[in-house]
Amino acid sequence: MNLFDSITDIIGREIINSAKQIYLPANSTVFYQGANCENFLLVIKGTIKVFTRAINGREIVLYRVNKGQSCTLTTTCLLANNHYPAEGITENEVAALVIPLKDFNRGLAQSTNFRELVFNTYAQRLSEVITLVGEISFNRIDIRLAKQLLYLVNNENTLFITHQYLATELGSAREVISRQLKTFESQGLLNLSRGKIELKDINAIEALASTPLI
Repeated sequence: MNLFDSITDIIGREIINSAKQIYLPANSTVFYQGANCENFLLVIKGTIKVFTRAINGREIVLYRVNKGQSCTLTTTCLLANNHYPAEGITENEVAALVIPLKDFNRGLAQSTNFRELVFNTYAQRLSEVITLVGEISFNRIDIRLAKQLLYLVNNENTLFITHQYLATELGSAREVISRQLKTFESQGLLNLSRGKIELKDINAIEALASTPLI
């Protein structure tokens, strides 16, 4: 099934068919903080990581844009005529459809299918951001870290990642993550080495990850 088979009305099909297709290699900047927003992107292959960076350089991942999705911040900026408040970088090779602002506005005004595609994706991404804010605000870092380790671990119970990568994913400082990992190691939950984390007690980590909020 084509990603855009749900767009069946004439105007919607015209917009999709006339959109330019672009290809971006891994680690390419899609947009940066403060940049003008002039096009609507629909990802048809690969993943774009959207993150924000504080004045002190600390980063936090807001969400990822995957196949068949668009970027919530892009939609917001197009609707409000604002600059980008965050950054987007490709994590692998990305193919995307580029829809100019005038066609984007035309689609919203004249194509029910296109409008549904835009706002369904917008609602999904917004829900993820709200969940992230709740996690950061109300969940303990040890619980969040346990969840992230389980999410990233491979079939051999090993992760080949840095402490900084985990800190960025969790919106925390590297020092906080390193300290918590060392606590886990002292508890016998995992072993640490340079660029590698080996989970030793999966059951205990799963139990911690499922700890309810008090």
